[in-house]
Amino acid sequence: MIRLLPTAALITGVVLAIPAGAQQNPDYFIPNQPRQAQPAPAPARPAPAPARPSQAQRPVQVAPQAVPPEPDQPPVQVALPPPPDIPALPRGASPPAAVIGVLGVPEVMRASTAAQQVEKVIGERREKLNEDAQKEQTAWRDMQQALANERGKLSAEQIRGRERELQDRITKAQRDFRERGAIIQQAAQYGLAQIERTLVGVIQRVAESRGMNLVLHRQQVALNVNEFDVTDAVTEQLNKVLPSVVIPPDGVSPATMQKSANGTPAAPAAQQKK
Repeated sequence: MIRLLPTAALITGVVLAIPAGAQQNPDYFIPNQPRQAQPAPAPARPAPAPARPSQAQRPVQVAPQAVPPEPDQPPVQVALPPPPDIPALPRGASPPAAVIGVLGVPEVMRASTAAQQVEKVIGERREKLNEDAQKEQTAWRDMQQALANERGKLSAEQIRGRERELQDRITKAQRDFRERGAIIQQAAQYGLAQIERTLVGVIQRVAESRGMNLVLHRQQVALNVNEFDVTDAVTEQLNKVLPSVVIPPDGVSPATMQKSANGTPAAPAAQQKK
């Protein structure tokens, strides 16, 4: 049986530093580290004694608070219970000799016509969502400016009513934009899931045709020869059997699309709610 490493993670994309003060200040102390001996400073020429400051001018000397680190606890020295007996196992069949293939999944996805379709359609929908959001924000600013210009002509009750109307519109628009964004993300996942499912089968067919029983991701291999690489063969077969995928209509989630296909009326698109 051919074993394939997971491809889903590739499809869907502590450095400890000593503080700067340790490099500039030779007196910087690191807990649990031996303190380096510092060379004795050269004797300096005695300077003239400054005037003795008064008690009020004398600076306050604060002694550093040093908390000694807790000592490392030694491992517990106790006798363990006797280990269980491990019986010998009957000799089983040896695995076959490994015939290895190497595959570049990101390269396959970039060359996949179905993946290019998903990227194009989803990108257009996200761009349209951003444009609609910007237009709605402009409308909010216009409403706020109009309210500010007419505030002197309106009563307090009228002002509160206009403010509630604006806040209700903002709340509803934000909810609609979140729903549209979630539906777009679901559509992208639906399309990529179709590619992933087919890609696994294509890899298995290509490996079987070449007698391979182990396929590794190219990123996990430091060195290989070209004869091991099946990226081009997998890409060619994937584009033959899956040139495109089913993407839900704009504003329709995959779950709603499936209900509609089963005879249940589809819900209206989120962006059609005005």
